[in-house]
Amino acid sequence: MPPSFLPLSGWYVVSLRPVGQHRRLLQAAQARGAQGLALPGLRLAAREDTLTRMALDTALCRRFVIFTSPAAVRFAVRLRTLKPPRLRNGQRVFALGTATAAALRRAGVVDTTLPAQANSEGLLELAELQSLRGQGVGLVTAPGGRALLAQQLRERGAELAIAEVYARAPARLDRSHASRLLEARGRGAVCVTSAEALGNVIDALPADALAVLRRCVAVVSSPRLEAIAREAGFAATIRAPAPTPGSLIDALCAHAGARAHP
Repeated sequence: MPPSFLPLSGWYVVSLRPVGQHRRLLQAAQARGAQGLALPGLRLAAREDTLTRMALDTALCRRFVIFTSPAAVRFAVRLRTLKPPRLRNGQRVFALGTATAAALRRAGVVDTTLPAQANSEGLLELAELQSLRGQGVGLVTAPGGRALLAQQLRERGAELAIAEVYARAPARLDRSHASRLLEARGRGAVCVTSAEALGNVIDALPADALAVLRRCVAVVSSPRLEAIAREAGFAATIRAPAPTPGSLIDALCAHAGARAHP
């Protein structure tokens, strides 16, 4: 299809994914005709000390084991195999979204449970996690992430073991990142799947580049992120049903089509 007939022709799409993790989102945007722009909001680093290994061993022994992201799976595998007998028959493994479930399959864990909505709120709606008094729950995640999830699990009576297998830190943005944003032409959209990444980018950008970013449509994956984007100064937001690249870009295409045919 000629570029001028693609649904996102004349758009640019900003990815706030962690360093080295922009490819799938930007390829999805470019396949629909958009210019892709990487603006990393985070960098991820493994935690491989003895205490982290011990915490992971404890979490993997619990009856219910929750992995909060593909990165949580990837960094856990660097510390311990997830294949039996490490994860045993009778344990329930939960993945916070299809990408996390795919990462678990690659690690040898096939039987996983996913929420209909790929966020903490969706996971907490699952029937198996409503009453947890006396139940052991392992949470494989990163420091500072999914605070709502941990809090709610404890309030429901779970004996919670948290394994923080990787750390998140702000990515280092330089003037070249700001320059690419200032030079972008057309309508802009920024895909927001992490409040922390968005906050880091807002803190790091100079005022002129930040003004350009705020003029973008914020494509978000949950009501919570929609509220955060509006509070951060984005006037227009679009809600995607999931934080996957395909879902985000499909939602933007629907918005672009509606604008083109009012």
